[in-house]
Amino acid sequence: MKIVDYIIVGQGLAGTLLTHFLEQQQQKVFVINNTSEYAASSVAAGIINPITGRRYVKSWMVDTLIPFAEQTYNTLSQQLGVTVFSQKNIIRTLFNRLEEDYWWLKSEEEGYAKYMLPNAALGNYKGRILPDFSYGEVTGGGQANVALLTEHYRHYLIEKGSYQIANFDLEQIKFLPEGIEYQNIQAKKIIFCEGYSGKFNPYFSYLPFGGAKGEVLIVRIADAHFEKLIKRKVFIASWKDDLYWIGATIDNHFEHELPTEKGKDFLTNKLQDFLAVPFEIVEHKSAVRPTVKDRRPFLGLHPEFPQLAIFNGLGTKGASLAPFFAHQMANYLVQQIPLLEAVNIERFAIKSN
Repeated sequence: MKIVDYIIVGQGLAGTLLTHFLEQQQQKVFVINNTSEYAASSVAAGIINPITGRRYVKSWMVDTLIPFAEQTYNTLSQQLGVTVFSQKNIIRTLFNRLEEDYWWLKSEEEGYAKYMLPNAALGNYKGRILPDFSYGEVTGGGQANVALLTEHYRHYLIEKGSYQIANFDLEQIKFLPEGIEYQNIQAKKIIFCEGYSGKFNPYFSYLPFGGAKGEVLIVRIADAHFEKLIKRKVFIASWKDDLYWIGATIDNHFEHELPTEKGKDFLTNKLQDFLAVPFEIVEHKSAVRPTVKDRRPFLGLHPEFPQLAIFNGLGTKGASLAPFFAHQMANYLVQQIPLLEAVNIERFAIKSN
């Protein structure tokens, strides 16, 4: 019988970072993961964007989340020997005088100046994109290489003998007086970090899970050397070498997880609308990410089975949310430090049949 402190189900960004912070507290973790090409972490560009939406508002808790995320990713970069985070500014297209004026006014508000430059420096985009009315530039953000992080952390876990590729079988959970048993493993708790699959976990299906399908293109743009991110309807973000991530579509009423011609055409047309140089489509990907009606993550223990826990619902801002809340979840599990009310699943009552 293998004895650990925690079993984690899922090794996307949430499962990876929670494992990291539990190990920092000398906890023994075993990860069970069913790899899928449609997992959100394998498709995510990892964009950390402090200013979002049409009204250019600061993302929730951004002043806390971004510095913590940078520190976490840099620590993991040193541990794994790869660079998983890069500070990058974001160019935003301003389509008319009204948007430009609003950008300038917003950039003068208290707490916004460090994130918003009134005038953008296009850098290597100059001459490679079709001109628009104007541009603003977002500072203080960046890009986490989620796919690289999860891949290298998986190798790290495999070398330790702490990782299994398998479908998790809920039927094989055995509840013990002081813990839980699964197959040949005993643990204090099982933490489910399943992404969109969590919607179908009967223990947590009472939570208001949603799902949003996103499609992206991986394209080759020769000799572009784009050092910044840019958004004009869709993002251009670096992927690797001379490959760039173009995305993403949003579909809340999808029929399947597969890429579609409709999604491909949408992204291709949006890219052609502003890219002035040739590009080659190398790959067309799709994934479904979990969504939550109040746009706050799911953290906490099951109200009837405290041996089960969940860390999920990171949504579109996972790259910035995951480090801070993985750390908080680890503190909650190990030291019983209370969770923020805004993310604790106690905010949702379990529904009786």
